Amino acid sequence: MSSQTIRRALSVAVVGLWAAILPGAAEAQQTQSRLFEVTRSKKLRVCQYPLYYSISFRNPKSGEIEGIDADLAKELAKELGAELQIVESNFGTFIADLQANKCEIGMFGLGATLKRAQAVEFSKPYLVTNVYGVTRKDARIKSWEDIDKPGVKVAVSLGSYIENVMIEYLKNAEVVPVAPPNTREGELVARRVDIIMTDFPTAVKVTDEFDWATTVNPSEKLAVTPYAYVVPQGDQIWLNYINLFVDTIKLDGRLMKYAKKHKLDPIVAE
Repeated sequence: MSSQTIRRALSVAVVGLWAAILPGAAEAQQTQSRLFEVTRSKKLRVCQYPLYYSISFRNPKSGEIEGIDADLAKELAKELGAELQIVESNFGTFIADLQANKCEIGMFGLGATLKRAQAVEFSKPYLVTNVYGVTRKDARIKSWEDIDKPGVKVAVSLGSYIENVMIEYLKNAEVVPVAPPNTREGELVARRVDIIMTDFPTAVKVTDEFDWATTVNPSEKLAVTPYAYVVPQGDQIWLNYINLFVDTIKLDGRLMKYAKKHKLDPIVAE
């Protein structure tokens, strides 16, 4: 038998082998999902950042996490017939937490950015916001134009999408990343920073709760960003279910109900 004939025979054998293997691999992909694990175990682990005003903030008096995603996480668990288990996370660790299988989903106002999408999967958006400033009423900053100046310290949450936006946007002011357990608000109260950069939910909550706080609006919408839920890569069945959940709460009014409850209805995604 010639070497050419042998090569042809081997090629046919390889093709036949892949034809036998691939259907099984495809079938395995369709039957292995966090959706089935959650419904079987009756437990849903949700990563949340417990210091996020209006989104997932732990009430210091009750110890309960409150906010739109605290409410919607309960709704998701109810739909799945599962017990809700909150796994504390933050903007700097949620990707690693998902990849380490500490939770099935992240639900705490996560900005869907192209950079993050290289490591995780995002659902359809449920909120859309942009960047706002919050400062003290007695601070030297009175308008957006006062911010980007030498000596001004601008606090951002470490690992948040706003951190990257501010690093690129500001040319003269100093960006100060703040990591848990410290908070931007605490740094502002202590006067270690002049202003914090945040989103609509936090801006509304801080100015509502503290009489010393005031919002500084940008001259134009800065870094408009969709907020979405986040799941590990490679589980299309689970992602499809979460997308359907987002569509469902938009249609049946639950998203708007909880958005109004927490004064977030102006930023609900269509």
